[in-house]
Amino acid sequence: MTYRISVLVGSLRRGSYARKIARNALDYFPEGFDASIVEIRDLPLYDCDYDDPDVTDKPVPPEYTAFRETIKSSSGVLFVTAENNRTIPACLKNAVDIGSKPNSDVAWKNLPNGIISHSVGRMGGYSSQKNLRLALSYFDMPTLGQPEVFLGRSPSLMDDEGNITEPSTVEFLKDYINRFCELVKKHAGDS
Repeated sequence: MTYRISVLVGSLRRGSYARKIARNALDYFPEGFDASIVEIRDLPLYDCDYDDPDVTDKPVPPEYTAFRETIKSSSGVLFVTAENNRTIPACLKNAVDIGSKPNSDVAWKNLPNGIISHSVGRMGGYSSQKNLRLALSYFDMPTLGQPEVFLGRSPSLMDDEGNITEPSTVEFLKDYINRFCELVKKHAGDS
C-alpha cells in the first residue's frame, strides 16, 4: 500500500523558505509514502455563496472541487508554513476554509496532519502554528503532539540551494516525518 501525503505550503512566493523546507521534507518520507506539494496559489478566495444550494448564479469554482478531491484522497496532510503578522498566512487560511465546506463533506475530517512552522526570527512561527492547530482542531484531525516543530532563524539552516544543512535539524525533521508517517499508518489501521 502507498500512502499519499498532501503537503501544503503556507506561502505563495516561489523562493519562500517554507517552500524550501517543504522540498527538503519531501525527501525525508520513507518508502511507501508518496508526498507531493499541493499548490494553493490559484484557489479563489473562499465565498460561502459557492456552497449555498440556494445561490444558483455562483457555481462552485473548479479549483475548489479539484482541491477538495485531492485532500479527500490523501492519507494525511503536512502543513509547512511561515507566520504572517502573528497568524496563519492568508493563502493557507483560505485553503483551510475551502476544505472545510460543504458541511456535509468536509475534506479535512479525521485526516492525520503534521505541522512544520518557521520564521526568520527566533520564534519559529509559533503563533502561526498555534492558530493553525486551533483551526484544524474543529475537524477532528489526528495530529502529533510533542515535540512540535518550530524552525527559528530558518535562512541560517540552509545553503544557497535551499538544502537544510544543519545535521541536528535534518535528524529532527526526519524523526518528525517518521512519527507523522506512523500516525498516518495507525489511522489507516495498518500499524
